[in-house]
Amino acid sequence: MIHFNREYKNFYLETEHTSYVIGILPNGRLMHIYYGAKIPQEDMNCYLLDRERIISPKINGEGYFSDDVILQEYPTAGRGDFRKPAVVVETASGRWNSELEYCSYEILKGKPEMEGLPQLCGTTEECETLKLVLCDKAAGYEAILYYSVFADVDVIARHTEIKNVSQKAIRIQSVASACFDMPQRDFQMLTLEGGWAKERSVERYPLHHGISSVESRRGSSSHMLNPFAALVSAGANEELGEVYGFSFVYSGDFRICTELGQGNDVRVIVGLNPETFSWKLEPQERFVSPEALLVYSAQGLGGMSRCYHDACRKYLGRYNATCKKRPIVVNCWEAMYFDLSEQKLIDFMKDCKGLGIDTFVMDDGWFGNRNDETTSLGDWQVNLDKFPNGLETVIAACHENGMQFGIWLEPEMISPESRLYKTHPDWCIHDENRDAIKSRHQLVLDMARTDVVEYIYNTVAALLTQYDISYVKWDMNRNITDNGAEWLTPECQKEHSHRYILGVYRLMERLTKDFPNVFFEGCSGGGGRFDFGILYYMPQIWTSDCSDAIERLKIQYGTSMVYPPAAMVGHVSVCPNHQTGRNVPFQTRGDVAQMCNFGYELHIGLLSEEERAMVLEQTTYHKQIEPLILQGDFYRLLNPFEGNMCAWQLVSKDKRKSVVTFVNKLAGPNDNPVYLRLQGLSSKEQYCVEPLGVVLSGDTLMHAGIPFLLQQGDFVSRVFHLVQVGCEEEESDERYM
Repeated sequence: MIHFNREYKNFYLETEHTSYVIGILPNGRLMHIYYGAKIPQEDMNCYLLDRERIISPKINGEGYFSDDVILQEYPTAGRGDFRKPAVVVETASGRWNSELEYCSYEILKGKPEMEGLPQLCGTTEECETLKLVLCDKAAGYEAILYYSVFADVDVIARHTEIKNVSQKAIRIQSVASACFDMPQRDFQMLTLEGGWAKERSVERYPLHHGISSVESRRGSSSHMLNPFAALVSAGANEELGEVYGFSFVYSGDFRICTELGQGNDVRVIVGLNPETFSWKLEPQERFVSPEALLVYSAQGLGGMSRCYHDACRKYLGRYNATCKKRPIVVNCWEAMYFDLSEQKLIDFMKDCKGLGIDTFVMDDGWFGNRNDETTSLGDWQVNLDKFPNGLETVIAACHENGMQFGIWLEPEMISPESRLYKTHPDWCIHDENRDAIKSRHQLVLDMARTDVVEYIYNTVAALLTQYDISYVKWDMNRNITDNGAEWLTPECQKEHSHRYILGVYRLMERLTKDFPNVFFEGCSGGGGRFDFGILYYMPQIWTSDCSDAIERLKIQYGTSMVYPPAAMVGHVSVCPNHQTGRNVPFQTRGDVAQMCNFGYELHIGLLSEEERAMVLEQTTYHKQIEPLILQGDFYRLLNPFEGNMCAWQLVSKDKRKSVVTFVNKLAGPNDNPVYLRLQGLSSKEQYCVEPLGVVLSGDTLMHAGIPFLLQQGDFVSRVFHLVQVGCEEEESDERYM
């Protein structure tokens, strides 16, 4: 997977379908030579080309090469490259000029652990790692670049370690986890933008000279811009064209930027957001950056997505236990909001009996004096007015009705009206010279403090130890203001945002490790912290607070660009929908949510008998197709951002089975038939297509499509099941496994 040719001084990193080539210039600069479709290992120094640029400073006066125009692998600042640098280090003198030269390399079997950070994990048989040591003797630091190659999923994981080798303290002002330059090839930039209840909308636009970036300064990866970007060839679509994907395994402030330079070269930088970050390093101390995941696909956006999906499922920490079945959940939030009581929950659970629901989740309002959103966050003790017997009675009722019991928490938050705040008012993030800014009537606990993390761990651990709780929904409902802390020295204030996230990770690591039988689901006002960092600790995330099925078409479609269906949570909610007021048929609500980890967000006791029967049908069906959701390849067929229709498809890895979901948003008169072209099937094999009752070849289904007529009415869905002919006799009760 990784090879160094001493004669050519080229490093070759190879996955199953891609190559990444790095060269060493005579003066020690690392040159980026190539990243793309797989090519042979050969002398590529002929690609180290450039002509003289009159106003560009030459490297040590040698030839025509200049830092300002060559394609670099990890550029610095102040020594002739006027583009954005990968790293800026301020020395004790206050100077930030830097010049990194290649010193040494090492090829490691497996992947070194990044302590305290989420990451892809691989054994010595699953991956190899290239370690490149770059030195700046004048500034007194080393930059160690790590490239971990996961060949079977076509992913290269990169991170950077900065080591202070001087005798005085230095300060990192910015550090990229990944950076490299490429020649321009008419790229467009694709990002996932949005807001609360409308997360991860696909946005695509041409690169322009200067900077194009996505970033967060909110203390979380955010609803607004996901920590992902792609460079896409102009004609690329779901199946064809070149795509370079860049995803950041991090849950806080980030920046992914591209710079189109004077020679139409493109620089890509992925890392922590330098606006809210710096880090002081004492002599011999090290700083390790979060991880960036690079993907190249010659099979369009769909090819990129499936690489990310496979890497997530196979290598991303605890997420890779994807064979574990996910519980079908009913959450009582939209049914009751804060109006909880022991008897109400017992009655609710009785209504759920026999419907195939695995887990009941008690949402906000069960603790402290919490009757609305103004109070009690941090007081994670049961409200005995609402639950005079603690939680024992409702948990027993839950079990009696065939379900496990789950609970909602918001561990990172504190209410000014709480016992915890009265005891420890200094524990929230605040500026002692200003009035605290509240959002949703709440403040944020300073998770950068070890005593705060220890308190929250002990409080939550006590709750999980005392009660038989099998499921935790971990929420985070506001962004961070007043960044900094009085316990940090003035020169270290910009360390706070990163220290906060490290504290959150420490808490998640301890709780998920110490309570392995508790299923944790991430949430942040819905999808405000939907990233690989959270997925490392928690195998699924509440995808959006918007539960409207038609809005969810775009949200789930955009999310699938990077994250697999099994990472998302989709629930059937009540109509009129609480976020949009829209009325959508019960069947369509179920069909849209079936793509994800499935559940309900409504009052089961208020359903009609017909709807209750549909609940049982839906839960039974979901358990049948769950293996496809957990492990199948995902294909986007019709784009809801571009038209009235949406369609997606799941295909088993052996291509024997497939499920296709189609939704028509608004009906029209005199509509034409639909010929829905599929993907991912075995071309020469025959498939039985239900409910049409026809048998067609994979080639026919992929080129001519599934033929059907549109049904009348708005928001109508259709689901098709495909089974390869000859596999029918293998079918068990779990038909679509």
